[in-house]
Amino acid sequence: MRKPKLPTGIDNFKKIRNGNYYYVDKTSLIEQILNNGSEVTLFTRPRRFGKSLNMSMIQHFFEIGTDPELFDGLKISKNTEICEQYMGKYPVISISLKGIDADSYEKARAQLIKTINREARRFQFLLESDKLSRVDKALFSELLTRNMEEDTITSSLQELTELLEVHYEQQVVVLIDEYDAPLLDSNSNIPLQQELRNELRKFFSPLKGLGQYLRFLFITGISKFSQMSIFSELNNLKNISMRDDFSAICGITERELLDELRPDIERMALANGETYEAACAHLKRQYDGYHFSKHCEDIYNPFSLFNAFDAKEYKNFWFSTGTPTFLIDLLQETDFDVRQLEGVEATDEQFDAPTERVTSPIPVLYQSGYLTIKGYDPEFQVYRLAYPNGE
Repeated sequence: MRKPKLPTGIDNFKKIRNGNYYYVDKTSLIEQILNNGSEVTLFTRPRRFGKSLNMSMIQHFFEIGTDPELFDGLKISKNTEICEQYMGKYPVISISLKGIDADSYEKARAQLIKTINREARRFQFLLESDKLSRVDKALFSELLTRNMEEDTITSSLQELTELLEVHYEQQVVVLIDEYDAPLLDSNSNIPLQQELRNELRKFFSPLKGLGQYLRFLFITGISKFSQMSIFSELNNLKNISMRDDFSAICGITERELLDELRPDIERMALANGETYEAACAHLKRQYDGYHFSKHCEDIYNPFSLFNAFDAKEYKNFWFSTGTPTFLIDLLQETDFDVRQLEGVEATDEQFDAPTERVTSPIPVLYQSGYLTIKGYDPEFQVYRLAYPNGE
């Protein structure tokens, strides 16, 4: 069998599984989502930590017409009850907001409408559905072509969900990836931020009343801070970002590294004139050390790890992709001395501050991946934060 390729920069689950790429098995997330029991779930992680790949994996598992062979040999395939009951049984709406340019309100709004329209076009067969009324088909036809002049943000996602439920007679899975992408790089522009928050609130608010149509809604992003204003009407939202049982669903654990990527460690060691043990220590020192909950096991940065294996060098791959503009703006606004970062503290309340009231860069540095949890004091409910690793 050919050596699996390294999936550097690939976040499409089907392409990875069909293209002989390494896949670090995160399919246990499916079982966790189903057992979690929440209708609306928010999960945040730094950029390039595998959120989009997980969303692609969830889509391919639940979506009607999926190829079950994609999951052969993976953890979820061993749970025959869940596979028989849920695999390939649901219509799935999958929308990513990470490509939306927030230079201006008009541009962001136009791109958001285009994103919804693009997803709707995947379901053009609804125009021929014998389960939809003439009125429903007219509504869907309009949904495919809506534009900036129409107030479409509020109703589009709701209407598409309802039409799919009527056609399939099955609840709908809705996936929203990188929900906060339009907001992050405009953080210093307060008027634009307010306009974008209002627009995204209109985008999400109709989902509150979709209980009978919705199997679940799963949302990912980088930041927790926007949720209080954008998701204000989603009072059933559960944030799992800092829970121990979900802490390793993004990134690569040490056990996964040593069990599944040993041949690449050996090639790394050979290329750098090291022993296997020295290469393990080098990788750990440079890319390990992330913790996303109170009792999280060590997590390696997957983007840097795969790029290091590909280049056979210990470079700062994740860091060199660029510091987000919103983080630079916040550090400048607060005149913060980055030399003070090692061993700082933060509370849960700081992590939950809404975007418009973020005054400290510390929680933002954590959300962005520049700091990580290194300890927790249960008596005072305080997290100790520090740099994750050499990178």
